[in-house]
Amino acid sequence: MAPSARADVRIEPWGEGDLPLLHGLMGDPAMMEHLGGPDTVEQIEARHARYLASGDPVMRVVDVASGAGIGWVGYWEREWQGAHVFETGWSVLPAHWGRGVARAATAQVLDLARAERRLRWVHAYPGVDNAGSNGVCRSLGFELRGAVDLPLTATDLTLRCHDWRYDLQA
Repeated sequence: MAPSARADVRIEPWGEGDLPLLHGLMGDPAMMEHLGGPDTVEQIEARHARYLASGDPVMRVVDVASGAGIGWVGYWEREWQGAHVFETGWSVLPAHWGRGVARAATAQVLDLARAERRLRWVHAYPGVDNAGSNGVCRSLGFELRGAVDLPLTATDLTLRCHDWRYDLQA
């Protein structure tokens, strides 16, 4: 079971008004350092449309005190090494790094995935040199399974990632 989440961070469904937040997350070079650089305006708008249209839980991370959106977190189904698993990902604005926000939001999304009772495993694939995201996985009890090369969907780049796996039935 995922460790308790912080009370000052909550997740809520992604909405029409979250496009500016997505620009702040995906258009910032510091934010996208581990993912091949910032997305274009067109890529960000297409991503926003996918988030709105998908049936996958893509959630806005909210700072409870201010009510402001400070990131996103989500999970979706994928095939990985011959099995159906969930993949999770997250992104938090730089002003909120190092405060446990990504960990808290990811813990909440793991609870959502667990409640579905459909799949056993959740994988996360942070870049091998992304210390913050690898720390989130470690602190939540994900198991490090090794390094893998994954193509980035929006580019021709391949990202060297850690494959972290979380057991929803543990």
